Amino acid sequence: MSRLFGPVVQQGFVVPDVASAIEHWVDRGIGPFFVEEHIRPPGTFDGESIQPDLTAAFAYCGDQQIEVIQQHDTSPSIYAAYLAEHPAGGLQHLAFWVDDIDATLAMLAERGAAYRVRQRYGDAHAYLDSETQPGVMIQLMARSELMLGLFRGIEEACRSWDGETRPVRKIDWSSGAPVLPAD
Repeated sequence: MSRLFGPVVQQGFVVPDVASAIEHWVDRGIGPFFVEEHIRPPGTFDGESIQPDLTAAFAYCGDQQIEVIQQHDTSPSIYAAYLAEHPAGGLQHLAFWVDDIDATLAMLAERGAAYRVRQRYGDAHAYLDSETQPGVMIQLMARSELMLGLFRGIEEACRSWDGETRPVRKIDWSSGAPVLPAD
């Protein structure tokens, strides 16, 4: 457990091909994966506005969420930067729940921790990199009932998965809230 952020709740992998990454994990008995295809979340990367074209997929292995992310366009982002350095993909971030991203950033500044916000999606997510020891980033995820409920549903589905049935399932956001397909 991190003394700064608490327990890791997610391992985030940036990959060149999300379908192959899902196959990799399913072959190891981890799944099913819940997918959001071609989402374009508005955010900032190194202070510049961005809206990358992403596909993200989520599954659980015990209490650890596995996320795989593919960027489909060439717009600047932490994902594009990661793949430029690691073309085969790999572990790009570890995620932690926080109650308030700005309060957490203020706490880090008060402690003299040298972290820089590289990418941010409003008040929901912030990706930090160490200025002195860059590498695997830290993702701060703001706790919300919406996201906690989504991830609880995915975790429950993974716990009861038979290892074969529908290893890939789409998250439906058409109502404005996530709906997971029934087993």
